[in-house]
Amino acid sequence: MYDFAYHKPATVADAVKLLADPDAKAISGGHTLLPALKHRLNKPSALVDLSGIAELKGIRRAGNAIVIGALTRHVEVATSAEVKAAIPALAYLASHIGDVQVRNRGTLGGSVSNNDPAADYPAAVLGLGATIHTSSRKIAADDFFLGMFTTALEPNEILTAIEFPIVDKAGYAKMKNPASRYVMAGVFVSKSGGNVRVAVNGAGPCVFRQAEMEKALAANWSPEAVAGIKQAAGDLNTDIHGSAEYRAHLVTVMAKRAVAAAG
Repeated sequence: MYDFAYHKPATVADAVKLLADPDAKAISGGHTLLPALKHRLNKPSALVDLSGIAELKGIRRAGNAIVIGALTRHVEVATSAEVKAAIPALAYLASHIGDVQVRNRGTLGGSVSNNDPAADYPAAVLGLGATIHTSSRKIAADDFFLGMFTTALEPNEILTAIEFPIVDKAGYAKMKNPASRYVMAGVFVSKSGGNVRVAVNGAGPCVFRQAEMEKALAANWSPEAVAGIKQAAGDLNTDIHGSAEYRAHLVTVMAKRAVAAAG
């Protein structure tokens, strides 16, 4: 690792001030930044540890939505009675992230802010049409994810919470790499009245919506409605674990499973 200063602010306002330094980096669970530091892929002047900011933690219901603080750990989402009752698919997703160690250390905000193509939470954020709360504004899910490891967050802007609307039905299914447990292709579906959303993660460089499947499910909410829809492979990921064509096939399979899980 390189030398760096270490700060542990107690408020969001203090953290924002520290992050005004363009070479400072925020850290929560550390699953992405710490490996980058160990491999000397990142050289921050300072680490701003967000773990001491109480206002970034917690789960609460607000009207017809569940609001989850950015520092809430995966295991807390997975075991929350509030989340299980309101959005069971979100609790299910959280319970299948990585392994026990990852779920007890990783945070919602860190996962979404990093926007790793193989992360689980971005699929739920986009698939539910969530609203991202930051230190300075609110951002709709459709405007938040811009590309691989890229979001709409400004350098000194902190994700503080995510507001997930409570929908009629939702489901999530994924094919994970058996060694790393990262998602090779996953699909999160939701239905609220006549509004249907289908979000795909793992298969491409960035989480994205599958418009053709959304249209089909709006007309007929059933696994059969998406069974014949083929995902284009052109822009999908290809690596040693699977080709773009394989991932495209998985998108359809996972979509069917997600709808079936939603009921």
